[in-house]
Amino acid sequence: MRRLTKKKTLTLVKELDAFPKVPESYVESTASGGTVSLIAFTLMAVLAFLEFFVYRNTWMRYEYEVDRDFSSKLRINVDITVAMRCQYIGADVLDLADTMVTSDGLNYDPVNFELSPQQRLWHMTLLHIQERLRVEHSLQDVLFKAAIKGVPPAQPAQSFPVDSSTSFSACRIHGHLYVNKVAGNFHITVGKSIPHPRGHAHLAALVSHDSFNFSHRIDHLSFGEVIPGIIGLLDGTEKVAADSNHMFQYFITIVPTKLNTYKVSADTHQYSVTEQDRIINHATGSHGVSGIFMKYDINSLMVKVTEQHMPLWQFLVRLCGIIGGIFSTTGMLHAIVGFLVDVFCCRFQMGIYKHLKEAPLNGQKNDKALVPTDS
Repeated sequence: MRRLTKKKTLTLVKELDAFPKVPESYVESTASGGTVSLIAFTLMAVLAFLEFFVYRNTWMRYEYEVDRDFSSKLRINVDITVAMRCQYIGADVLDLADTMVTSDGLNYDPVNFELSPQQRLWHMTLLHIQERLRVEHSLQDVLFKAAIKGVPPAQPAQSFPVDSSTSFSACRIHGHLYVNKVAGNFHITVGKSIPHPRGHAHLAALVSHDSFNFSHRIDHLSFGEVIPGIIGLLDGTEKVAADSNHMFQYFITIVPTKLNTYKVSADTHQYSVTEQDRIINHATGSHGVSGIFMKYDINSLMVKVTEQHMPLWQFLVRLCGIIGGIFSTTGMLHAIVGFLVDVFCCRFQMGIYKHLKEAPLNGQKNDKALVPTDS
C-alpha cells in the first residue's frame, strides 16, 4: 500500500513538471544558435555585473515632520575673520527672549586678513564647491554620504613670519556658542559687549571712527553638531567694505536636520540665507550700526535624511528579470531570423528548381527534361 501511494505521488509530481525535458536526439545544434547563445550569455554577464554596482549604491531619503524639541540648546559654530584688530570688536548673541549670550566660547586670534598662497588655494576650492552645489543639488547627497564623524579639518595655518614686531591687522573669531532655540541675532560690531539690565550695549566710544573696517571672510558657519564634509551655505564668503560705516546683514532660516547614514548619525542643521549690505549714512536716511549682523530664525519643520540601500530580494528579482528577459528575447529573435532565412532561401531554391524543370535536354528539341516523380 505504501509503495502504491509513493508511486502515485511520484506520478503526480511528474505530471506537474512545468519544465519538460526534450530528448537529446531531438535537439539539433547549429552554428547560428551557438553564436546567439554566446551573445546572450555575454550580455547577461555584463548586465548582471552592472546591476551589482546598482545594488551596492545607496541613495538619500528625505522625510519631513514637526520639530518637537524646543527645550534643547542650539549650537552655533563660527569661524570668521574681520579686518579689524581684536581689541576693537566684540561678538555676542541676543535672542528674542532678551537673553544675551556672551562670547565666552569664542576665541579671538590676531591674524592678517591677506591669505597666503596655500590659504588662497583652499579658499578658491571652497568657492568652486559652493558654485557647483548651487547648480548640481544632487552633490549635497554625496556630501551627506561622505560625512565622517570626528574633528573637522581646519584651514591651512598662516604662513607669515611671526615675531614680537609683527603687527596683525585682522582678528579671527572662532569657536562655538550655545543659545536658546528661538530667533536671535549673532553680531560682530565695534567695542566689547557689556551686560546691561535695560538693554544691550557695546563700548564703541573708545574706538576711533577711522579704524572701522568690517571687511570679513566667513571660513565656516554652521548650526548644530559639526560634521566634517558638510559645507555650509556661507562657507567661503568674502565681503569687502566700501566705507568705514558699512553694515552687513545675513537673514538666516535654520532647518533642523537628523542625518542617518552608514557612517554617521547626528543632529545637525541646514540653513538658507539672504544677504544685504549698505553704507550707514544718517544724512540720507540710512540708519543703523556698522558691523556684521546674522539674524537667524528656526523653522518648525525638521528634515530626516536617511541613507537607504536596495534590499537583497529586490536585487535578486531584478537579476532574474535580466537573465530571463534576455534568454527569452534572444530565443524569439533567433526563431524569427531563422524563419525569415528559411523563407527567402526556399523561394530562391524553388526558382532554380523551376528553371531546371523547364530547360530542354541536349539533342532533344521537343522532349522535356526528365523530372523525378513518385513511382
